[in-house]
Amino acid sequence: MDERKLCLVEFTGFGEHAIDFYDGLVADNSKAYWEDNKHVYQRDVRAPMEALLAAMEPAFGKGKVFRPYRDVRFSKDKTPYKDHCGGVVELGRGGGAHYVQIGTEGLFVAGGSFAMASDQLARYRESVADDVRGRALEKLLAKLDRAGWELRGDKLKRAPRGFDPEHPRIELLKHKRVYVAKVWPPDDVLHEPGCLDRVREAWRQVTPLVDWCADHIGLTEVGFRR
Repeated sequence: MDERKLCLVEFTGFGEHAIDFYDGLVADNSKAYWEDNKHVYQRDVRAPMEALLAAMEPAFGKGKVFRPYRDVRFSKDKTPYKDHCGGVVELGRGGGAHYVQIGTEGLFVAGGSFAMASDQLARYRESVADDVRGRALEKLLAKLDRAGWELRGDKLKRAPRGFDPEHPRIELLKHKRVYVAKVWPPDDVLHEPGCLDRVREAWRQVTPLVDWCADHIGLTEVGFRR
């Protein structure tokens, strides 16, 4: 099937074999498996993800689907394919993003800052340390916690240099990435139009955090390093 035509399909849910495809890929992450099952990926995973992002575009902006291939140049893990398919709407890397992913665990939805360059991290910590901006973030995260969202993101073990270990928001200051996530295990809704409603409502809930990241972290001026 022409991949360009797949992009025009209305979202009605992820395909029947989407989770089975990733279960198989986890068991056999090889080019042979990929080539034998690529049509399932295109039909049941990629096309629905593109359709979902297209349906979300009027409210959240234009999204993109991540490539299925892993960058193995600097990794000890040389398996060639990602065990999930992710889609994102973002200001720019690190500057605030809405994210959705399908894989063996089911539907994963998240929002926040998923990577920070050095200048972004400096602005993040300055904002968290500030009483007005930092307390605003605390309130946002507390509300999301009550709604069932989990705070995630890599953290330092100790206080970052130049910050008081007794700072009231020291745990937030330790973050190198800051986002919230929610997971729905595989269920019937994943394969139905209601999956779109699930993602839309989740993205609405995380939008205040995404906006906080856009306002106080912003785009990088120095770029990212490995």
